Amino acid sequence: QVQLVESGGGLVQPGGSLRLSCAASGSINSINAMAWYRQAPGKQRTLVATITNYSRTNYADSVKGRFTISRDNAKRTVYLQMNSLRTEDTAVYYCYADIISSAGYLRTYWGQGTQVTVSS
Repeated sequence: QVQLVESGGGLVQPGGSLRLSCAASGSINSINAMAWYRQAPGKQRTLVATITNYSRTNYADSVKGRFTISRDNAKRTVYLQMNSLRTEDTAVYYCYADIISSAGYLRTYWGQGTQVTVSS
């Protein structure tokens, strides 16, 4: 069974930084694209950043220059470094991954979500 486990959320003041991590575990053959999404209260889930298995990245305009997505393929982990945080970054952050299982099936997996609150 494949699962994604996130960590690193919390409460931070505006202008501060946080680093989120998401580790994949289970019967995994390989991991393709990985990404971070977020969902603020009363709003739809939106894409924050993506990274391919060749580490090509893409960002939402709202986080460009402030957030950095990266991955460690040996650890099967994706990271989101968030700097210069704003109150509007407050949301539950979800990890996403396209994973090929040991049985050869490609599926999309989601983490359980981690709360990020930016407030003074």
